[in-house]
Amino acid sequence: MAIFVDQNTRVIVQGITGRDGSFHTQGMLNYGTPVVGGVTPGKGSQVFADRVPIFDTVADAVAATGANTSVIFVPPPHAAGAILEAADAGVSLVVCITEGVPTLDMVRVMPYLRERGVRLIGPNCPGLLAPGLAKLGIMPASIVKPGTVGVVSRSGTLTYEVVWQLTGAGLGQSTCLGIGGDPVIGTTFLDAVEAFAADPGTDALVLIGEIGGDAEERAAAYLQDRVDMPVVAFIAGRTAPPGKRMGHAGAIVTGGSGTAADKTKALEGAGIPVAQRAGDIVPLLRQVQAKRNR
Repeated sequence: MAIFVDQNTRVIVQGITGRDGSFHTQGMLNYGTPVVGGVTPGKGSQVFADRVPIFDTVADAVAATGANTSVIFVPPPHAAGAILEAADAGVSLVVCITEGVPTLDMVRVMPYLRERGVRLIGPNCPGLLAPGLAKLGIMPASIVKPGTVGVVSRSGTLTYEVVWQLTGAGLGQSTCLGIGGDPVIGTTFLDAVEAFAADPGTDALVLIGEIGGDAEERAAAYLQDRVDMPVVAFIAGRTAPPGKRMGHAGAIVTGGSGTAADKTKALEGAGIPVAQRAGDIVPLLRQVQAKRNR
């Protein structure tokens, strides 16, 4: 099984005719993702890849196709409007890949989504890939393998690296989820952990965090109290100087909080071992699994 997607998922792509949208839509189609429509204002009635109808609005796309999920590839100034349009049209899951969305735009968007019960993944994220089921976003499909290890990460490229290592070691994944590293995101570490804990198809979990904020600390507290499965973690940014932005707008250590040491302490205090290097994650997970199976 997987989190956030299932056999009933029907996908539209906002920005399907753009450079990134068209390239990654083709990748999603190649993987077998049920992409049923696309949206580009002014290009309604056209067809993408000889099979995906394009609509002028999300409302038109949803009405015609019954779509319940949207993947967004639009420029940063228009991303918030695209998310709101998807929510207004009745879409229940929105995956926003766009990088550089203004933080104040997301501050405005999130209450609107919560009122309507819409889940957002992102922005500034690689999306979600449920091996054998659906690819929503830009994760490379060639590195995944169906299995039972859940992966949630704030970093896109580290997600790919760790998933490839898991696959190479014969450890398949239930869902690979990149939540993004911006200060305001739709689905947090805690949201993802809760979903994985409720998924009967997930029996182990890998957390890939980074400096900044307290998302990992919150997830650690939840895992300690409510989750009984092997969990290992990795925190990127151990050598980052305080106050310096490192890749993501959310990866900033301020006021003595959000450091790698803080996060490691919280995770280890919850009984979750933390790998020193990304390359140590798979051996560490195997150790934890073996210990539980004794």
